Amino acid sequence: MIGKTLMKSPFSVSSTPVRGRLAPSPTGYPHLGNAWSFLICWLAVRLAGGRLVLRMEDIDPDRSRPHYAEAIQRDLAWLGLDWDEGPDKGGPFGPYTQSERLERYAEVIRELTSLGHTYPCYCTRKELKTMASAPHADDVGPIYPGTCLGLSATHRAERQAQGRKPALRLHGSEDTIFQDLVHGEIRMSWGECGGDFPLRRSDGVVAYQLAVAVDDMDQGINLVVRGADILPCTPRQILLFRLLGAQAPHYAHVPLIVDHRGERLAKRHQSWELRALREAGVSPQAIVGYLGHRAGLMPKVEMATPCDLLRVFDWSRLPRASVTLEPDVDVVMLRISKNQ
Repeated sequence: MIGKTLMKSPFSVSSTPVRGRLAPSPTGYPHLGNAWSFLICWLAVRLAGGRLVLRMEDIDPDRSRPHYAEAIQRDLAWLGLDWDEGPDKGGPFGPYTQSERLERYAEVIRELTSLGHTYPCYCTRKELKTMASAPHADDVGPIYPGTCLGLSATHRAERQAQGRKPALRLHGSEDTIFQDLVHGEIRMSWGECGGDFPLRRSDGVVAYQLAVAVDDMDQGINLVVRGADILPCTPRQILLFRLLGAQAPHYAHVPLIVDHRGERLAKRHQSWELRALREAGVSPQAIVGYLGHRAGLMPKVEMATPCDLLRVFDWSRLPRASVTLEPDVDVVMLRISKNQ
């Protein structure tokens, strides 16, 4: 449940040093929706005089590709968004690519298991899919009912004998209350977050929830700016911070950019990929200016750089609901570019 009181940024140049991060997944080419959240994150961190980390979240081996990682860095630089630490720059908290941090994730999983917070889950994909068809299924998946939580050693052995390879789930039950810089106070029950969730899949792949929390902890991230679609995952990550004895970051979940049908941008929106806009002749200043206008930072659509928006950035000016793009937004930005 989202409260009505909005938070002001807890940071200032003279207080806690801000460490934010751009954490894209190199599973496709960046589009306007990615640029929107990247821009707001950059503005928040730079306004606070902080350091910005670029982290490649390539934990999914089936979808991540090196050429997408290269495209992300190229498009960020083209928009005028820079960073202080990352795969290309190095830094004191590397490596900054998740596929190079697998042993660290395994270490944390062993620690959580030794503390009694995990249990093996033998549910098959078919069984989980059946749960997903339940009325309570949502963006974080169905509420896992704890089917394997109380399995005896005998029952576990029986499932092992059937050839079932277990996932490893984290057990939790707490409600979570935290302050969001965009939405104010947020209260979520453990069930709203999907219940006990996997730390490691049955095929051995580490789950996003664990990797991102460990990375934020290890890299000293204290400000996380990301899309509102990730909001249901936040209590899971806050729990991981608590179990590992670390302080959770401040979170800001910005509204999503959606197309004229109300669907969030995805790979099917190829005409709104940054590379496609660039090839069509759209300038980066037109994109930044358009996004700045839709973020409530500029009264009209005009050319702008990220540094121009720094002078007017304010959390209270950001919209709270999804931002709908016009069907011809690429034409609008191209016209602005040609009139510069």
